[in-house]
Amino acid sequence: MKSKMFISAALACCLICTVFFATAQSAAQPYRTGAGLLIDVGEGVTLVGPHVKHFFAPNHAGEAALLFGGGVTSLQAMYQYNQPIGELNGLQWYLGIGGNIFFEEDVDATFGIVPAAGLDYKIAKAPIALSFDWRPKFLLYDGDSEFLAARFGIGLRFTF
Repeated sequence: MKSKMFISAALACCLICTVFFATAQSAAQPYRTGAGLLIDVGEGVTLVGPHVKHFFAPNHAGEAALLFGGGVTSLQAMYQYNQPIGELNGLQWYLGIGGNIFFEEDVDATFGIVPAAGLDYKIAKAPIALSFDWRPKFLLYDGDSEFLAARFGIGLRFTF
């Protein structure tokens, strides 16, 4: 019951944020490609590894990561819709959706659906971008499923 209420509240929050930020003025992305380190923390095991974010168009980006931790290897890819926040140069909000595959020794692969809502900030006059997002995971394995709501991503990228 609590998880259904949490999911409903999270979806309502995402909808409100989308409507609120839909009026944001579109502008060119502050960088084209960034590569660096992603830390995926929260409920469950902490994962760390390289990741890349690339803008295909001013508001549309793809992100890929290869993460390791606690005997688990995770490969994930995500589409992200980005919008600048008002007049704050380099600061954007984004919503994304993607998938991941978890590999663990002596265990079948676990597949997951990963939505994301977060902020991306490109530091002016420096080739560095930072990101923070909420990325809950819906995991599917062996005919069962699991929802990890308390998952967050922290990214540090060198931009070019």
